[in-house]
Amino acid sequence: MADLAIAVIHGMGSQTRDFAEPVIEELSRRVQKRGKDPARIAWQPIYWADLLDGAELAYFNRAKNRGSLDYLRLRRFVVTAFGDAVAYQPVASQHNTTYQDVHGRVREAIHELYVEGLGSKPKPLIVLAHSMGGHILSNYIWDAQKGGDASVPPFERMSWLSGIVTFGCNIPLFTFAYSQVEPIEFPPSRLRDDLKERAKWLNFYDPDDILGYPLKPISEGYAEVVTRDVAINAGGVFSSWNPLSHNGYWTDNDFTKPVAHFISSFL
Repeated sequence: MADLAIAVIHGMGSQTRDFAEPVIEELSRRVQKRGKDPARIAWQPIYWADLLDGAELAYFNRAKNRGSLDYLRLRRFVVTAFGDAVAYQPVASQHNTTYQDVHGRVREAIHELYVEGLGSKPKPLIVLAHSMGGHILSNYIWDAQKGGDASVPPFERMSWLSGIVTFGCNIPLFTFAYSQVEPIEFPPSRLRDDLKERAKWLNFYDPDDILGYPLKPISEGYAEVVTRDVAINAGGVFSSWNPLSHNGYWTDNDFTKPVAHFISSFL
């Protein structure tokens, strides 16, 4: 049975159901090189892109076919990325349930991780969150901490959350509407003391990535709960120096080496 649970959530833009496979394979390889057994990890992807892709791509294709548009690749990214961000915002309307739908996917994935991956035996949980996935998980954890269903096992209420790894994270962009910005409780108060000592929130960003930002400057609260903002150079020869670096973190050495080291500390 696994001794560690890791959930991986993608961010904005079009994604496929197998989005997490490259990073799982890369991190497993690096964990093994550190003398730890990757079989002791229960992995769980959290896929939600299909909830919005249909409407976003339908509009993009209609616009592309009916008008003269330049920069089609960039426009496709903007429509899917910012379409995700706008649609996800909670609104008081029965016609937009995206916030609840996305959180439903997270809830299902965490339940599956607990029951099938861990055999309903709680273990330390690390979450890897790319881009807007960091904002989604932050909201999900906030909701669980502030008003979670008491009948749900503590693991599924994120009480065993021992590590947060955000990369290309844009949480700051979602905070400007609030006069006071308060982060989630991390480490969770119910977490075992020995796990609290090892718990970290590591935030990786590439200075060339216009969608990825440091988190500590958000507020004093974030400065306290975020362990480190780590500037790296993500991506390959053609992307590491420009905004395309936003999608370059997943298997980049500057990202996977320190993350594998952190994961290994729980094995």
